[in-house]
Order: sequence, then structure tokens, then C-alpha cells
Amino acid sequence: MMSRVGFSVRLIAVFAFAMGVAGAPARAADKVLMMPVDAALATTDAKAALDGSVSFYFGDTPHPKVVESFGEFVSNKKTNAFAKSDRETCQRVVLSNFITFQERAKQLGGNAVINIRSYFRSNEVKSDTQYECHVGFLMSGVALKGEVVKLAD
Repeated sequence: MMSRVGFSVRLIAVFAFAMGVAGAPARAADKVLMMPVDAALATTDAKAALDGSVSFYFGDTPHPKVVESFGEFVSNKKTNAFAKSDRETCQRVVLSNFITFQERAKQLGGNAVINIRSYFRSNEVKSDTQYECHVGFLMSGVALKGEVVKLAD
């Protein structure tokens, strides 16, 4: 006859094994992709959601003179990746970040977000033309950090 302690230890071991097996495919499917910013901004969804009142400047892309800075902000979004292409899910989740930046800039009186860089898990990756997208079996994520500013006309 098994003691209660022995049964509890075995139950915990079985649970830990099951969680490890269940989590393995998700970890194995994780990919880090560098995706083009221009392609994401050119989608029909982006054209519908972004009204043009806020400009986006990635990395060290030149921009007009900064008249006023409202500070740096981070947008970290996730989206459902199940049964979607990497391109589709990355474009969808980065658009969510653009919308957040647009809303923040308009709220503060800004007209641009400059020095945008990828900021996934606080790891900065700077590019003038690409953003970092993390694609998993079920979820994709993009985190961006940028400075909301008012640019000269």
C-alpha cells in the first residue's frame, strides 16, 4: 500500500512531466523573424487603421527637427498565430503596436514616433527597415520602443 506522501510525490512528477511534454511543441516552434516595416505599413489593414496624422521613423531614419519630446514609450502586443502564416501574424501584431503609438502620440499632441526599435523582453534591436517578430505555435508577439515627439513642419 502506497503512503499519501509517496502518492503525492508521484502525482507531482506525473504533472511536471505532462507540463513539460505539453510545453515542448510551443517552445520548439518559437521563431525570431526580422520583418520589413514597409510591408506592414502597406497592408490594407494598416491603411485603414492609421490615419496619417502620426509618422513612424525606425532606427536612425532621418526625420525633421524635433520641436517637442513627450518621452519614450513601449508597446508590447500579442496576437493569435494559430493556422496563420508568419507574415500575416507578424503584420497583424506590429499594426497593433502602430495603432497604440498613434493613439499615444495624438493624446499627447505629437505627430511622430522616432527612434523606434524592437524591444522584446527588454532586448533592444535597432533597424531602419525591419522589426523583430516572435512567432510561436499559438501566439506571436512584437514589442516596440520609441519616442513620441512633435516634429517641425
